[in-house]
Amino acid sequence: MPDSPLIRSLRSAVDAAPRDLPLRLHLAQLLLDAGHLDAAVGEVAVALSQAPADPAARALMARAMGGAAPAAAEAPAAAETPAAPPQPQSPRPAGFDWAAAEEEVEGVVPTRFVAPPAPGTPDAPRAPEAPLAADGSGDPGGASAWDVEAPEGLRLADVGGMQEVKDRLEAAFLAPMRNPELRRLYGKSLRGGLLLYGPPGCGKTFIARAVAGELGANFISVSISDVLDMWIGNSERNMHEVFATARRKAPCVVFLDELDALGAKRSRTQHGGLRNTVNQLLTELDGVGDVNEGVFVLAATNVPWDVDLALRRPGRLDRTLLVLPPDRPAREAILRYHLSQRPIASVDLGKLVKITDGFSGADLAHVCESAAESALLDSARTGSVRMIGMADLLAAAKAIRPSTEAWFATARNVAMFANDGGTYDDLLTYLRKNGKL
Repeated sequence: MPDSPLIRSLRSAVDAAPRDLPLRLHLAQLLLDAGHLDAAVGEVAVALSQAPADPAARALMARAMGGAAPAAAEAPAAAETPAAPPQPQSPRPAGFDWAAAEEEVEGVVPTRFVAPPAPGTPDAPRAPEAPLAADGSGDPGGASAWDVEAPEGLRLADVGGMQEVKDRLEAAFLAPMRNPELRRLYGKSLRGGLLLYGPPGCGKTFIARAVAGELGANFISVSISDVLDMWIGNSERNMHEVFATARRKAPCVVFLDELDALGAKRSRTQHGGLRNTVNQLLTELDGVGDVNEGVFVLAATNVPWDVDLALRRPGRLDRTLLVLPPDRPAREAILRYHLSQRPIASVDLGKLVKITDGFSGADLAHVCESAAESALLDSARTGSVRMIGMADLLAAAKAIRPSTEAWFATARNVAMFANDGGTYDDLLTYLRKNGKL
């Protein structure tokens, strides 16, 4: 049966003012009187979702579902007993089958307050802080408050170029881990620490993830914001929980990002809490009270000369690896990756690779982004879409100054005048080879 003009008008009014409860109930009343039972139930269900305790909406739903409207029950007269004080009426009408009503409107009205939100959802209340477990991990049930990433398909082969870095990683770190028989023969413990240093934006974090993939190990990334806390003792506790989680999830790579912040020289640190955090990190690296078997510690920093010397003592982060700006094959791989999903035409990748010597990976990404922006703005001005050309990329490369230059200006002085024990010999070799001394 088609709707009457009045019902159609009311539908339009309800669509324009969906929160107007009396208007929606009036529409539901007319639908019910006209015999449109399903449509009436739907409108009343929406009204109840907005105002679950509204008596008019409840009464209309009861009528639509075939039950009796709410009515005040007459109290029986009793002359010999005093009248009882009036009791609040139940919001549910007597004789109404609520189970059947819920089945009828299921799927029309979203579930409201039936169960608490699942942990992790936006409306979920924060759980109270759990007491420390027996191992001090802060998690009696064995779950972890730290994000532990499962092994991914990322491998060192996915890192473009940088063959020298890969070879040194293989010799100093990966080969002993892949050969347990040889490791046992030579008494090599399944633990280790490696410090990656070099200019910013050159892929230290990416390499750390690739190492975790090579080992088939879990991965935990830690920065100072994850550990440092304003309350006394919490920073040290957080640092311990990181390593406790890694021991439970072994084999596991713990990646300490920006180590110069997490492990700054204590002689220069005025903040007592940060000094204690460095002390706790030293304790965890030594495995005092715990066994770090299967826990591999990788750290990255742009300023290794600001890292506390105790962290680089043998048995801790005693191996260092210089991660330099990407070489020619690496630059080609990076540029190809960043241009692969963009509309390009007549791009001479070899020429672009040649003129971007000394650029970091982040610089190369910025070149591609700037060239795309230039083509986009040009297309917007002319109203005709054009491809990204070699001229756009050359202009972007010319306008962008390599971000590594400032780093090498500082590192040069450190390598020349503060190279205690040959710590920066590999840096000196690179500077001499490239005429930067």
